[in-house]
Amino acid sequence: MRNFPNYIRQIYNSLEDWSAGIIEKANISDLDPEAVQYAKEKFKEKQIGKPFYHEIDHWEDSLFLDKAKITLGGKMTNAAIILLGKPEAAHFISPSVAQITWKLDTEEKAYEHFEIPLFTTVNDVLKRVRNLKYKFFPNNQLIATEVLKYDPEVILEALNNCIAHQDYSLHSRIILTEQTGKLIFANAGSFFEGKADDYTLGDKTPKRYRNRWLADAMVNLNMIDSMGYGIHKMVRSQKQRFFPLPDYSKSKSNEVVLDIYGHSIDENYSKLLIERKDDLNLTEVILLDKIQKALPITDDAARLLKKKRYIEGRKPNYYISAHIAEATNQKAKYIKNRGFKDEHYKKMVLDFLRKYGKATKEEIDNLLLDILPDVLDEGQKKNKVRNMIYALHERDQTIENKGTTRNPLWVLSLSNSAKNKMN
Repeated sequence: MRNFPNYIRQIYNSLEDWSAGIIEKANISDLDPEAVQYAKEKFKEKQIGKPFYHEIDHWEDSLFLDKAKITLGGKMTNAAIILLGKPEAAHFISPSVAQITWKLDTEEKAYEHFEIPLFTTVNDVLKRVRNLKYKFFPNNQLIATEVLKYDPEVILEALNNCIAHQDYSLHSRIILTEQTGKLIFANAGSFFEGKADDYTLGDKTPKRYRNRWLADAMVNLNMIDSMGYGIHKMVRSQKQRFFPLPDYSKSKSNEVVLDIYGHSIDENYSKLLIERKDDLNLTEVILLDKIQKALPITDDAARLLKKKRYIEGRKPNYYISAHIAEATNQKAKYIKNRGFKDEHYKKMVLDFLRKYGKATKEEIDNLLLDILPDVLDEGQKKNKVRNMIYALHERDQTIENKGTTRNPLWVLSLSNSAKNKMN
């Protein structure tokens, strides 16, 4: 085994919980008082309904820390320093590292290190992420769907998972890289039990943790879930926000890498989630996400998606169908094809003239062409606009031309202007 030091280390670490290790020279004065107080508040929230709930406010800090499984018999653990230690107490766990680095990797470059207590500094990391809004334009809606690029709870879930499952024997920091369209979370160590796909549906519950004492403390402080629902919650959030699902495909044997997308990869995927959000089950969403990322799926899965007309193409080059919206966008399609009555378009022209006083042919075209029925081609649309302007001028006599025949400049007619003043 001497030729396989990584395997030796993994076997050794699987038998010992480093996070429960006692630091004899540390004491409660090495913990951040504000972090401890905030931790007690979060612990109390978790204990609603328990017999001792109303006693928590009166507990000494030492009693609370033991009850929350942060300290052990009043002694400081590695977990206590990671979660609640003062920044200057980091040396107690050296050469292990409890640090999160935020790195901006776009046209702009920046970085910042966040030290212990990680229980509170994860919120500072969250504030560094630039979380703008993103617009989708689904086929079955007349207005855009707008969402934040990132769900703040997903960011915190991912960071807390990194803290809980980090292999601290590798002496590595946690890194959050912010790119233009996604966040990349990286922590040392492999998945301790199973793989990421095992947890996407929320069916698998882990039997053991790499850092059991640390994980239990984080559960008691409401930072993570003990049932293995973290990945499942992130999957559901990304689905509900119409973005690609969390992606662990870049993980290695000694590093877990998570990509959280803040943009669409395949527009058809996002449109499908919007248009059929009540029909698609989570398994189908996961399979479609694999298709848009060009990841393999089974033949049975491909047959299922093809039967529902969600995908096209041949193995292995499947792609999400561009015709998925046909059955779901009938209302929008009806409006676009039918259009509005001519009086609606005429009123838009008159309203424009009332507001701006005059309009060129180009301005009227810009006002109307894009909203005319889709069944008309470009020539038919322009002809329809000409006919409406002719009707407003000759039949209704509500507008008049102050320009030339070649370059008309339309204004409200005098009689129409006088009528507006009277109203």
